[in-house]
Amino acid sequence: MAIRPVVIHGNPVLHRPAAPVTEFNDELKQLIEDMYETMDAAHGVGLAAPQIGVGLRIFTYQMDNEDGVPARGVVINPVLTLGKISTADPDPHEEEEGCLSFPGYGFPLKRAEWVTVNGFDADGNPLRFEATGWFARCMQHETDHLDGKLYVNRLNEHWSKKAKKVIRREGWNLDGRSWMPGIDPDPFGH
Repeated sequence: MAIRPVVIHGNPVLHRPAAPVTEFNDELKQLIEDMYETMDAAHGVGLAAPQIGVGLRIFTYQMDNEDGVPARGVVINPVLTLGKISTADPDPHEEEEGCLSFPGYGFPLKRAEWVTVNGFDADGNPLRFEATGWFARCMQHETDHLDGKLYVNRLNEHWSKKAKKVIRREGWNLDGRSWMPGIDPDPFGH
């Protein structure tokens, strides 16, 4: 197992759709172990393969939930069915998201309150479960990564302007930025 660098906004792998996983083998299981180790070292609740520079449709998560789903898992080739997303402005205190690939910042975003997740586990067995609340938010956030989107791409106009200022100020419109969990300072102060 190995902790891998987390790439930051501007890296092309974060801005293009990831390829489906087609082989369930030892190499895939090693990637999953590396993702768990990286996610844990980064104190993340989720990590998509593109965030460590791998353009495959896979994410890991670590999140307690009230949906009867194991708190730690992996979803490969996910397909989500979403509930309705409110058109109201997001609550900046209750609906703020953060992202390991947009480190140190958080912005509010409306998400569906429930999703149905279909995909596969590490052995290629089908998965299907319902997720609600923050767990549903996590599933949407990580699946967005696999579709070439970061949560900041979904912000309303007000918050999008603020995120774009951060991107310019931090130089995150260029490739080549990353941070190393467990070595670099934790951008979220965990």
